[in-house]
Amino acid sequence: MTSNISVGTGAAHSQSSEPRMIQMLAEDGNRVESGEYDSFAAELTDEDLRGFYRDMVLVRRIDAEGAALQRQGQLGLWAPLFGQEAAQIGMGRAARPQDFVFPTYREHGLAYTRGVEPETLLSIFRGQNHGGWDPQEHRFHTYTIVIGSQALHATGYAMGISMDGDVGTGDIDRDTVSIACFGDGATSQGDVSEALTFAGAFHAPVLFFCQNNQWAISEPTHVQTAAPLCKRGEGFGVPGIRVDGNDIIAMYSVARASLDSVRAGHGPMLIEAFTYRRGAHTTADDPTKYRDKAEEEIWEDRDPITRLKAYLDKHTETSDEFFAEVDAEADTLAARIRHNCMTMENPDGVEMFAHVTAEPHSLVDEERAEFLAYQASFADAGEA
Repeated sequence: MTSNISVGTGAAHSQSSEPRMIQMLAEDGNRVESGEYDSFAAELTDEDLRGFYRDMVLVRRIDAEGAALQRQGQLGLWAPLFGQEAAQIGMGRAARPQDFVFPTYREHGLAYTRGVEPETLLSIFRGQNHGGWDPQEHRFHTYTIVIGSQALHATGYAMGISMDGDVGTGDIDRDTVSIACFGDGATSQGDVSEALTFAGAFHAPVLFFCQNNQWAISEPTHVQTAAPLCKRGEGFGVPGIRVDGNDIIAMYSVARASLDSVRAGHGPMLIEAFTYRRGAHTTADDPTKYRDKAEEEIWEDRDPITRLKAYLDKHTETSDEFFAEVDAEADTLAARIRHNCMTMENPDGVEMFAHVTAEPHSLVDEERAEFLAYQASFADAGEA
């Protein structure tokens, strides 16, 4: 269906000029038809939907603990995903184990679906390590701070998939997709345009996943672009689609369909998940300086967790006990995260040299020796 969700305050386009947005779950929790994607939604059981609800509640709690721990001085920084849970869980649950995800620094929900422990995420922002996990083990690259650069990494990886013959074989356990995650602000970076250029020219099996949360720090989307972001890839030969990023059923279904298409060898695609960052850009940001309360209240009514809960209440036999159990599980998880974060041991400073290069390098060896000599000088001074 065509959603009635508008772009937001100060939008450069009228609603009539906006592209069709796929939506399957109305804001009141009632199911709506979307046409070509309904067959994917039909595969979802009530138990699947309860699983999506649990995923979103737990991820939101992980996010809330990250923000709280930063405010308590336990983390140096935190990048909240508050409001974007459906977009990330929908994509993560639609992906297959062999797919490779290239995240930004806000993909805590996707990390969760790839088996990365919450404490591992927190350890990065606490300064415990450089990356936190083995990308190959989780098929999930380390977080990328440089805006948009991961789109190039994802596209290069996808070109490698093609060279290895792991796309379009018809074997769903072999055919692989590279997923490039980025926000609306990253579309203003040259790296994203270059990634789209290579993806289109080389017919690379990459799915560009843009989470349009309406604000690139303090700049609204309409200031950055004169065209809908889902159309950004068309000039590069990368077709796009807009989906209601706060609708977990639509998000999963469109992601499944798009991933299947790319996996089958039909070329790259772009999904614009139309969502909203309800919190700050990072804990170093104050959104009250550039956003008005009325806009935030509109998007609060579109909350992805509230929407799915309303559907489960109205249209499934989901008991109150289920919701209580999920809340209790979230409380237990939060307590575990706090304890494990606060009891992390400080890393040895020399570890910063351990994984700079894949092979030993003379310059790194020299810098390590200088650092060790500097550390030793304090011990010598104490003995004197």
